[in-house]
Amino acid sequence: MQEDLGVIAPEAPAVKIPGNLSEQTVLSVHHWTDRLFSLVMTRDPSFRFENGQFVMIGLIVDGKPLLRAYSVASPNHSETLEFLSIKVPDGPLTSRLQHVQVGDKVLVGRKPVGTLLLDNLRPGRALYMIATGTGLAPFLSLAADPEVYARFDHVVITHTCRRAAELAYAEHLTDHLPNHEFLGEDVSSKLIYYPSVTREPFKHEGRITDLITSGKLFADTGLPPLDPAEDRVMICGSQHMLDDLKAMLLERGFTEGNSSHPGDFVIEKAFAER
Repeated sequence: MQEDLGVIAPEAPAVKIPGNLSEQTVLSVHHWTDRLFSLVMTRDPSFRFENGQFVMIGLIVDGKPLLRAYSVASPNHSETLEFLSIKVPDGPLTSRLQHVQVGDKVLVGRKPVGTLLLDNLRPGRALYMIATGTGLAPFLSLAADPEVYARFDHVVITHTCRRAAELAYAEHLTDHLPNHEFLGEDVSSKLIYYPSVTREPFKHEGRITDLITSGKLFADTGLPPLDPAEDRVMICGSQHMLDDLKAMLLERGFTEGNSSHPGDFVIEKAFAER
Protein backbone atom coordinates (compact mmCIF):
# COMPACT_ATOMS: atom_id res chain seq x y z
CA MET A 1 0.00 0.00 0.00
CA GLN A 2 1.40 3.37 -1.00
CA GLU A 3 1.96 5.78 1.90
CA ASP A 4 -0.08 8.95 1.70
CA LEU A 5 2.39 11.75 2.26
CA GLY A 6 -0.28 14.42 2.00
CA VAL A 7 0.19 17.82 0.43
CA ILE A 8 2.64 20.31 1.87
CA ALA A 9 1.48 23.86 1.30
CA PRO A 10 4.20 26.16 -0.01
CA GLU A 11 5.48 28.76 2.41
CA ALA A 12 4.20 32.26 1.86
CA PRO A 13 6.91 34.38 0.27
CA ALA A 14 8.68 36.65 2.70
CA VAL A 15 7.60 40.28 2.44
CA LYS A 16 10.49 42.58 1.70
CA ILE A 17 10.53 45.59 4.03
CA PRO A 18 11.18 48.83 2.11
CA GLY A 19 14.39 50.62 2.97
CA ASN A 20 12.54 53.62 4.39
CA LEU A 21 11.04 51.39 7.11
CA SER A 22 12.41 49.27 9.92
CA GLU A 23 10.71 46.34 11.62
CA GLN A 24 10.47 46.68 15.41
CA THR A 25 9.31 44.23 18.07
CA VAL A 26 6.40 44.99 20.40
CA LEU A 27 7.57 44.94 24.03
CA SER A 28 4.31 45.84 25.78
CA VAL A 29 0.71 46.83 25.07
CA HIS A 30 -1.52 48.80 27.43
CA HIS A 31 -5.25 49.16 26.80
CA TRP A 32 -6.43 52.29 28.63
CA THR A 33 -10.07 51.93 27.55
CA ASP A 34 -12.03 50.09 24.87
CA ARG A 35 -11.03 52.84 22.44
CA LEU A 36 -7.51 53.81 23.55
CA PHE A 37 -4.22 51.91 23.80
CA SER A 38 -0.44 52.34 23.92
CA LEU A 39 2.38 50.38 22.35
CA VAL A 40 6.00 50.16 23.46
CA MET A 41 8.45 48.65 20.99
CA THR A 42 12.14 48.31 20.31
CA ARG A 43 14.02 51.20 18.72
CA ASP A 44 16.44 50.90 15.86
CA PRO A 45 19.81 52.18 17.18
CA SER A 46 20.14 54.38 14.09
CA PHE A 47 16.74 56.05 14.52
CA ARG A 48 17.02 59.69 15.60
CA PHE A 49 14.22 62.18 16.22
CA GLU A 50 13.47 65.43 18.00
CA ASN A 51 10.95 65.48 20.82
CA GLY A 52 7.55 66.49 19.45
CA GLN A 53 7.98 64.84 16.05
CA PHE A 54 5.87 62.12 14.45
CA VAL A 55 6.74 59.12 12.30
CA MET A 56 4.89 56.66 10.10
CA ILE A 57 4.14 53.32 11.75
CA GLY A 58 2.08 50.37 10.57
CA LEU A 59 1.72 46.75 9.59
CA ILE A 60 2.06 44.56 6.54
CA VAL A 61 -1.46 44.08 5.15
CA ASP A 62 -2.04 41.99 2.03
CA GLY A 63 1.68 41.96 1.38
CA LYS A 64 2.07 45.74 1.51
CA PRO A 65 2.89 48.27 4.25
CA LEU A 66 -0.18 50.05 5.66
CA LEU A 67 1.05 53.16 7.48
CA ARG A 68 -0.31 56.10 9.45
CA ALA A 69 1.34 59.09 11.16
CA TYR A 70 1.87 58.76 14.91
CA SER A 71 3.60 61.18 17.26
CA VAL A 72 6.34 59.59 19.33
CA ALA A 73 5.29 59.61 22.99
CA SER A 74 8.65 58.51 24.37
CA PRO A 75 11.49 61.05 24.66
CA ASN A 76 14.42 60.90 22.27
CA HIS A 77 16.75 59.73 25.03
CA SER A 78 14.69 56.57 25.59
CA GLU A 79 15.95 53.22 24.32
CA THR A 80 12.41 52.23 23.28
CA LEU A 81 9.63 53.83 21.22
CA GLU A 82 6.14 54.44 22.58
CA PHE A 83 2.97 55.40 20.73
CA LEU A 84 -0.57 56.28 21.82
CA SER A 85 -3.46 55.28 19.56
CA ILE A 86 -7.22 55.28 19.34
CA LYS A 87 -9.16 52.21 18.22
CA VAL A 88 -11.38 52.66 15.19
CA PRO A 89 -13.46 49.49 14.55
CA ASP A 90 -13.36 49.90 10.77
CA GLY A 91 -10.08 51.83 10.59
CA PRO A 92 -7.75 50.30 8.00
CA LEU A 93 -4.81 50.34 10.43
CA THR A 94 -6.08 50.77 13.99
CA SER A 95 -8.61 47.95 13.61
CA ARG A 96 -5.55 45.69 13.20
CA LEU A 97 -2.95 47.52 15.29
CA GLN A 98 -5.08 47.31 18.44
CA HIS A 99 -4.73 43.52 18.39
CA VAL A 100 -0.93 43.29 18.28
CA GLN A 101 0.72 41.42 21.13
CA VAL A 102 4.15 41.25 22.73
CA GLY A 103 6.59 39.81 20.24
CA ASP A 104 4.70 40.98 17.14
CA LYS A 105 6.41 43.14 14.54
CA VAL A 106 5.44 46.74 13.72
CA LEU A 107 6.84 48.88 10.92
CA VAL A 108 8.44 52.21 11.85
CA GLY A 109 9.45 54.86 9.34
CA ARG A 110 13.01 56.12 9.31
CA LYS A 111 12.18 59.80 8.68
CA PRO A 112 10.57 61.67 11.59
CA VAL A 113 8.99 65.05 10.85
CA GLY A 114 6.70 67.57 12.51
CA THR A 115 6.18 71.15 13.59
CA LEU A 116 5.94 70.77 17.39
CA LEU A 117 9.58 71.70 17.91
CA LEU A 118 11.04 74.09 20.46
CA ASP A 119 13.10 75.78 17.78
CA ASN A 120 9.90 76.74 15.92
CA LEU A 121 8.95 78.99 18.84
CA ARG A 122 10.37 82.32 19.93
CA PRO A 123 11.71 82.57 23.48
CA GLY A 124 9.03 83.13 26.10
CA ARG A 125 8.00 82.82 29.73
CA ALA A 126 5.39 80.06 29.64
CA LEU A 127 4.88 77.14 27.26
CA TYR A 128 1.34 75.81 26.83
CA MET A 129 1.01 72.35 25.27
CA ILE A 130 -2.69 71.93 24.45
CA ALA A 131 -3.99 68.49 23.52
CA THR A 132 -7.20 66.61 22.95
CA GLY A 133 -7.35 62.80 22.88
CA THR A 134 -4.24 61.11 21.51
CA GLY A 135 -2.86 64.55 20.65
CA LEU A 136 -1.20 64.29 24.05
CA ALA A 137 1.49 61.97 22.64
CA PRO A 138 4.05 64.52 21.38
CA PHE A 139 3.77 66.46 24.62
CA LEU A 140 4.73 63.39 26.62
CA SER A 141 8.09 63.37 24.85
CA LEU A 142 8.50 67.12 25.34
CA ALA A 143 7.55 66.88 29.02
CA ALA A 144 10.58 64.62 29.49
CA ASP A 145 12.95 66.97 27.65
CA PRO A 146 15.32 68.96 29.92
CA GLU A 147 15.55 71.70 27.28
CA VAL A 148 11.85 72.53 27.77
CA TYR A 149 12.47 73.43 31.41
CA ALA A 150 15.65 75.30 30.56
CA ARG A 151 13.76 77.58 28.15
CA PHE A 152 10.53 78.25 30.06
CA ASP A 153 9.56 79.27 33.59
CA HIS A 154 6.16 77.55 33.37
CA VAL A 155 5.19 74.48 31.35
CA VAL A 156 1.44 73.81 31.11
CA ILE A 157 0.03 70.62 29.60
CA THR A 158 -3.72 70.63 29.06
CA HIS A 159 -5.42 67.38 28.05
CA THR A 160 -9.11 67.32 27.16
CA CYS A 161 -11.05 64.10 26.58
CA ARG A 162 -14.67 63.05 26.60
CA ARG A 163 -14.34 60.96 29.78
CA ALA A 164 -11.92 60.79 32.69
CA ALA A 165 -10.90 57.22 31.85
CA GLU A 166 -9.43 58.52 28.60
CA LEU A 167 -6.97 60.83 30.37
CA ALA A 168 -4.08 58.53 29.56
CA TYR A 169 -0.74 59.08 31.29
CA ALA A 170 -2.23 61.25 34.05
CA GLU A 171 -0.31 59.32 36.70
CA HIS A 172 2.86 59.56 34.62
CA LEU A 173 2.58 63.36 34.55
CA THR A 174 1.53 63.84 38.18
CA ASP A 175 3.60 61.15 39.90
CA HIS A 176 6.33 59.58 37.77
CA LEU A 177 7.87 62.67 36.16
CA PRO A 178 7.93 64.77 39.38
CA ASN A 179 9.90 61.95 40.98
CA HIS A 180 12.23 61.41 38.03
CA GLU A 181 15.86 61.06 39.06
CA PHE A 182 17.11 63.83 36.77
CA LEU A 183 14.02 65.86 35.80
CA GLY A 184 12.08 65.70 39.05
CA GLU A 185 13.13 69.06 40.47
CA ASP A 186 12.33 71.01 37.28
CA VAL A 187 9.08 69.13 36.71
CA SER A 188 7.91 69.69 40.27
CA SER A 189 8.56 73.43 40.12
CA LYS A 190 7.52 74.18 36.53
CA LEU A 191 5.09 71.60 35.10
CA ILE A 192 1.34 72.15 35.47
CA TYR A 193 -0.91 69.31 34.27
CA TYR A 194 -4.47 70.43 33.56
CA PRO A 195 -6.89 67.65 32.54
CA SER A 196 -10.49 68.37 31.57
CA VAL A 197 -13.42 66.26 30.35
CA THR A 198 -16.49 67.18 28.34
CA ARG A 199 -19.07 64.43 28.95
CA GLU A 200 -19.11 63.66 32.66
CA PRO A 201 -18.53 65.38 36.02
CA PHE A 202 -14.86 66.11 36.74
CA LYS A 203 -12.74 68.64 38.60
CA HIS A 204 -12.22 70.54 35.32
CA GLU A 205 -15.07 70.33 32.82
CA GLY A 206 -15.45 71.67 29.32
CA ARG A 207 -13.63 72.24 26.04
CA ILE A 208 -10.22 73.83 26.43
CA THR A 209 -11.18 76.75 24.17
CA ASP A 210 -14.07 77.56 26.53
CA LEU A 211 -11.80 77.25 29.57
CA ILE A 212 -9.38 79.72 27.96
CA THR A 213 -12.11 82.15 26.88
CA SER A 214 -13.81 82.15 30.28
CA GLY A 215 -10.47 82.57 32.07
CA LYS A 216 -11.03 79.47 34.19
CA LEU A 217 -7.79 77.86 32.99
CA PHE A 218 -5.82 80.83 34.29
CA ALA A 219 -7.79 81.16 37.52
CA ASP A 220 -7.16 77.48 38.25
CA THR A 221 -3.44 77.57 37.40
CA GLY A 222 -2.68 80.99 38.86
CA LEU A 223 -1.18 82.19 35.58
CA PRO A 224 -2.14 85.35 33.67
CA PRO A 225 -4.22 85.16 30.45
CA LEU A 226 -2.44 84.30 27.21
CA ASP A 227 -0.14 87.07 26.04
CA PRO A 228 1.87 86.88 22.77
CA ALA A 229 4.65 88.87 24.40
CA GLU A 230 5.18 86.18 27.05
CA ASP A 231 3.49 82.91 26.15
CA ARG A 232 4.13 80.19 23.57
CA VAL A 233 1.61 77.55 22.52
CA MET A 234 1.83 74.09 20.94
CA ILE A 235 -1.40 72.46 19.74
CA CYS A 236 -2.23 68.87 18.80
CA GLY A 237 -5.59 67.14 18.64
CA SER A 238 -8.94 67.18 16.89
CA GLN A 239 -9.35 69.30 13.79
CA HIS A 240 -12.19 71.25 15.39
CA MET A 241 -10.00 72.24 18.34
CA LEU A 242 -7.08 73.13 16.07
CA ASP A 243 -9.24 75.44 13.97
CA ASP A 244 -10.91 77.15 16.94
CA LEU A 245 -7.71 77.64 18.92
CA LYS A 246 -5.75 78.91 15.93
CA ALA A 247 -8.44 81.52 15.25
CA MET A 248 -8.43 82.50 18.91
CA LEU A 249 -4.64 82.92 19.02
CA LEU A 250 -4.50 84.92 15.80
CA GLU A 251 -7.20 87.22 17.13
CA ARG A 252 -5.09 87.78 20.25
CA GLY A 253 -2.04 88.76 18.19
CA PHE A 254 -0.11 85.49 18.20
CA THR A 255 1.87 84.52 15.09
CA GLU A 256 2.24 80.96 13.80
CA GLY A 257 5.79 79.64 13.69
CA ASN A 258 7.65 77.21 11.46
CA SER A 259 11.20 76.03 10.81
CA SER A 260 11.99 79.17 8.78
CA HIS A 261 10.32 81.74 11.02
CA PRO A 262 9.87 80.90 14.73
CA GLY A 263 6.61 82.25 16.10
CA ASP A 264 4.33 82.31 19.13
CA PHE A 265 2.45 79.07 18.41
CA VAL A 266 2.74 75.89 16.34
CA ILE A 267 0.16 73.30 15.27
CA GLU A 268 0.55 69.64 14.34
CA LYS A 269 -1.96 68.59 11.69
CA ALA A 270 -0.71 65.07 10.95
CA PHE A 271 -2.86 63.14 13.36
CA ALA A 272 -3.71 59.44 13.49
CA GLU A 273 -7.50 59.21 13.49
CA ARG A 274 -7.88 56.06 11.39
